[in-house]
Amino acid sequence: MWKWEAEGQPKAVVAIVHNAYEHHSRYAWLIQKLRSAGFHVVAGDLPGHGAEGKKIHDESFEAYVSYVKKLVAVGLNDNLPLFVMGHGLGATIVMHMILAKKIECAGFIFSSPWLTLKHQPPKFSAVLSKLTSSMKVNHDISIELLTRNYDLYVEAQQDRHYNSVATAGWYRELQAFMKDVAQYEGTIHDTPLLVHIAGNDKIADSSPTKKWLIHQNLSEFQYKEWKHLYHDVFQEPEREEVYLYTESFMNNVLRSLGYVV
Repeated sequence: MWKWEAEGQPKAVVAIVHNAYEHHSRYAWLIQKLRSAGFHVVAGDLPGHGAEGKKIHDESFEAYVSYVKKLVAVGLNDNLPLFVMGHGLGATIVMHMILAKKIECAGFIFSSPWLTLKHQPPKFSAVLSKLTSSMKVNHDISIELLTRNYDLYVEAQQDRHYNSVATAGWYRELQAFMKDVAQYEGTIHDTPLLVHIAGNDKIADSSPTKKWLIHQNLSEFQYKEWKHLYHDVFQEPEREEVYLYTESFMNNVLRSLGYVV
């Protein structure tokens, strides 16, 4: 994992947990925006992803959780307020963690969590249950399903580290992992939380996320649905608006904690 220092006096740290199949380099724009606004940033690649990734994802979800625990620990080293930001499956992993145990942080920011997927591998229901755990499944999530930002289409053609092929065993574990988070009867520790939802998400269903959020009974939360935006809200043509909304949330939390922003 890597750390980027804030430009000028830091006011907080943001730990970024990326989505399935991708890598932290896709967040270069967001990382620079955060640094310019006075935030340290820590990020890296989930096991089996990025430059050290595999051709077929078969990592255990426990390995993902262990990695995110280490990422959070690095974020806490500066003794500054910490915000944990998760996107897609990254958000779901953090949700899983905070249901089980309190994380000492100032707030959470989730975008497009994976609790139920709209986009399934071809012939998912009919075929997946018949496949052995080692057989491969192509989730077939293309860049065109993730964002309307045409500038990123060119970059995606040269991205050798994005890969949406997994084993059938991994995909079955994904389904169980999402179900466990969505149906968990307990609640998280009362911590400020912002959830971004894509109004035109081709990948994830937002309804379970909204239900999950209401169930938490938090004293401070924001739920923002971005009309027309696709799944990767921080990659969309409107990403500046999404970022400003996020920065405002973090600054408000810092003020409530007594920090001068």
